[in-house]
Amino acid sequence: MQFQPVFNSDRPIQIAGPCSAETEAQVLATAHGLKDQGIHLFRAGIWKPRTRPGAFEGVGTPGLKWLQRVKQETGLAVTTEVANAQHVYDCLKYGIDVLWIGARTTVNPFSVQEIADALEGADVPVLVKNPVNPDYKLWVGAIERLHKAGLRRIAAVHRGFSTYGDSKYRNLPRWQMAIDLMQEFPDLEIICDISHICGRRDILAETAQKAYDLNYDGLMVEVHPEPDQAWSDAAQQITPERYGEMIRGLMRRVASTNDPEYLARIENYRTEIDDIDEELIQLIARRMLLVREIGVVKKEKNVAVLQPERFRALREALHRRGEKNELSPEFIAMLLEAVHQESITQQERIMNAAESGKLKAKSGKWKAES
Repeated sequence: MQFQPVFNSDRPIQIAGPCSAETEAQVLATAHGLKDQGIHLFRAGIWKPRTRPGAFEGVGTPGLKWLQRVKQETGLAVTTEVANAQHVYDCLKYGIDVLWIGARTTVNPFSVQEIADALEGADVPVLVKNPVNPDYKLWVGAIERLHKAGLRRIAAVHRGFSTYGDSKYRNLPRWQMAIDLMQEFPDLEIICDISHICGRRDILAETAQKAYDLNYDGLMVEVHPEPDQAWSDAAQQITPERYGEMIRGLMRRVASTNDPEYLARIENYRTEIDDIDEELIQLIARRMLLVREIGVVKKEKNVAVLQPERFRALREALHRRGEKNELSPEFIAMLLEAVHQESITQQERIMNAAESGKLKAKSGKWKAES
């Protein structure tokens, strides 16, 4: 797939505005507070899909007139979220410059296709947020549906992924998934929605810098004139003034350099990393061999594969070791999840092998012998 830029301007791209359009006065106050902050696009949610009923679900179509006033009074381009064909038609009618598809919509191919059909033949840029769950193919599939409908000005928005359990983030970033998207589609612009990743304003700046360090094309940030009084997602919004301070305090990195000293030092480090990676693979293979040995013993004694007490003890021990070695809890959790799932898979193969067969190890691989 080939893409055209949504934003024909210098990087980094800045998208900012309130989570929800609450009142006309609130929308205009935010826009006027942001117009001199160098933003490329003013965002505001008109229709708000909420997790639970009873929460504020947006003002609906009347709010599109407020965005028209933002354009007239500030000259800012505007964007809002669409979740179905009627939203698309209303936005096109009111001259909304850019549309975005939210995480709860991206997760549903039927909804994405409905939006793609409604946009066929329209020359309007679309931003596609990652789905709520960490499904790379689903994210790419949503982009493909729009591309197939003839749209080329498409950008991706990384807003993190829902998770269960404790984390400093509202939505786990899982940065690697966005990095994979960058590598697969080099001409696709990728924006980091730090507000939804963080869910709290005190870590916005560090997360924004992380996005800059990873060479994202820009940021999406929720801004409100009175954040604590916001009708939705109050904890993650900041004032226009604080937004300006944060953006000015970020350091934009160069994508690369031909400096000989840099290249030599990096090559040395990368060679050492390659050697360590080889050792890691060998260690994991040895671990899985032991896992399979345990699987044979469990099969002989008719013991269940999953041992919750052992897993809890392992988790606690790994988190302590990770903290001691300056590894983040999020990384340790993902590492343990991956290793534990592979261990279960390996033992299930042992447990489900033909009852008449006897499992025996040979060169680190298992086979059934009669």
